[in-house]
Amino acid sequence: MSALLVDLALVLAQAGPLVADVVRAAEGESDGIVWLLAAGPVGGAATYWAIYRYYRNTDKSHSFEHETIIEAQPVEGGEEKVDHISRTRKSRIEGDNASSYRRRVNRVR
Repeated sequence: MSALLVDLALVLAQAGPLVADVVRAAEGESDGIVWLLAAGPVGGAATYWAIYRYYRNTDKSHSFEHETIIEAQPVEGGEEKVDHISRTRKSRIEGDNASSYRRRVNRVR
């Protein structure tokens, strides 16, 4: 959240001279009111842009597709029929290991 505040502060610091010019123009001329009215949407757009950049991090992300290229290899295996189960009413398969986590998941060494 602090990075969002920093980005927002930077945007407001950059917009500070613009806002001062708009206020000066609004005091002196009748056309200045247009600039003053335009300052609201400009400030809103700057705030939206700062929040968008904070959540998207497009300038800090890496291109995953290009940095992690793995060449495809042909699938290995056979088409051997192992077993055939039909007309079963059981909700579980015999010998399943869904409840024994330690046996099902082995550590990579």
